[in-house]
Amino acid sequence: MIIPLSVGAGTIRVAYYDTELGRDGPGLLLRDILGGADPQVAAVAQIITAARPDILVLSGVDFDVEGLALGALNATLATPFEHAFAPRPNTGMPTGLDLDGNGRRGEARDAQGYGRFSGAGGMAVLSRFAIAAPVQDFSALLWRDQPGTLMRPEDPGHDVQRLSSLGHWIVPVDVGAFRLSLAIFRATTPVFDGPEDRNGRRNHDEIAFWTKALTDPARLSPPFVIAGGANLDPDRGAGRRQAIRDLLTHPALQDPAPRGAQGNHTVDWPQTDGPGPMRVDYVLPSADLTLEASGVLWPDTPPLADTAARASRHRLVWVDLLLPR
Repeated sequence: MIIPLSVGAGTIRVAYYDTELGRDGPGLLLRDILGGADPQVAAVAQIITAARPDILVLSGVDFDVEGLALGALNATLATPFEHAFAPRPNTGMPTGLDLDGNGRRGEARDAQGYGRFSGAGGMAVLSRFAIAAPVQDFSALLWRDQPGTLMRPEDPGHDVQRLSSLGHWIVPVDVGAFRLSLAIFRATTPVFDGPEDRNGRRNHDEIAFWTKALTDPARLSPPFVIAGGANLDPDRGAGRRQAIRDLLTHPALQDPAPRGAQGNHTVDWPQTDGPGPMRVDYVLPSADLTLEASGVLWPDTPPLADTAARASRHRLVWVDLLLPR
C-alpha cells in the first residue's frame, strides 16, 4: 500500500494509532524512550513519521501527570508536534472493590478500567494545530447512568463503575478559523469474561455512547471526527456487533472504509491465541466534511512492513479531509 507523499493545500490528515507501548509499571515507558535503544519505541516513531498526520490520536501510551512520556515520544519524531493533550484515563483507577470476585482488592481487574497501575495505556492527542478549550470529559459518567445501558443491577460495582474503561473526550482543535471536534475513546475488549458477558455489554455501551451523542448537538456537533479503538469488528469476532454497525451507518457521519495490505483490517491478533486480522480501529468524519482519501498503514513489503509489525499489532488508520473555506 502506498500512502500519499503529501497532503494537498487546504487538506488535513487525521490519524488514530494504538501503539501498544504500555509497560508493566509507572515510569517504565519514559525510561525506555529516554534510553534510546528500545526497538518498539523506534518502530512506533518510524510509523508515525511515515504516516505524516497533522492530528494524531494515540492510545497505549502510559499516562503521567507531567506528560513526560508523551513529550519524550514526541521528541523522537522526525518532526515533533507543536501541541499535545493527554488526560488522565480510567485505567488502573482504584474502585476500592473486588470487582472480579477473587477475594482480593486493588488488582488490575478491580479498577475502573483494566490496568496494573493508574494511567496504564492511556490516550493522547498530538497536533500541529492549537488544541482549544473547553475539552468535554465524560470519563466520570457512571455506566448505570448511560441512557439505554446494558448494565444490570446485579453487576459488580453497579454503584461506582464508570462507563469508560479508558475515557471519552471531545477535544476542540483550531485549524485556522476552522474548529474541528475530536471525539476520542478506546473501549474495553468484549471478551475475557464468562457467560454474563459483562465486558461485551460494557463494550457495547462505550461505543453506543457516541451513537447517542450524535443526537445531542450540545454534546457533539459537526464538524467532528470520531477517532478511537472500538475493540469490535462489524462483521466477525466476539462482541455485540450491532453497536459498531449502528455507529458506522449513522447518517451524521461517514465511514471512509479505509484499506491497506490486509483489506479493511486494522489489527493482527495471531490466530494461535486470537481471532486473527480484524477491523477494530476507526477514524470517522462527520457527514459535512469532504473526504479526500483514507487508508490503513499496513505495508506489505519490507522494510516498512517489518517496522509496522515490530511497533504494534495494530496499524495506523488515517483520513485526509478537505477543510471548508
